[in-house]
Amino acid sequence: MHEIGILRQLVRTVEAFAAENGVSDIREVVVDCGELSLVIPEYLEELYPVAAKGSLLQDAKLTIRMVPGLAECDDCDEIFNVIEHKGYCPNCGSFEKTVLSGREFSVREIVVPDEGALARGASGQPDP
Repeated sequence: MHEIGILRQLVRTVEAFAAENGVSDIREVVVDCGELSLVIPEYLEELYPVAAKGSLLQDAKLTIRMVPGLAECDDCDEIFNVIEHKGYCPNCGSFEKTVLSGREFSVREIVVPDEGALARGASGQPDP
């Protein structure tokens, strides 16, 4: 299960970004996880609280966006989903392809509190 190592690195990366940019609170981290990356999203969700415990991300939500594993057929230029078609081009049946997306695991977005939201009360109006 290499997901714990991936999550620990994610925490280090986001904390470094936060330190470099003067960010002291993070609400959400959005990651892109490719279908072909061999990273199991369910394991990420299960292990995230353990990896984030005691860090700046402890109370931050983890959102995982799946990136489809798309490829272009080297023989007929058809673009197709690798997993859906078990690696074979649905147009010509060739197994020869160039993977276009789906191998990545990356941070897409780091959500910080809106400064204006912090100064508004429950009514949504600015506090006096």
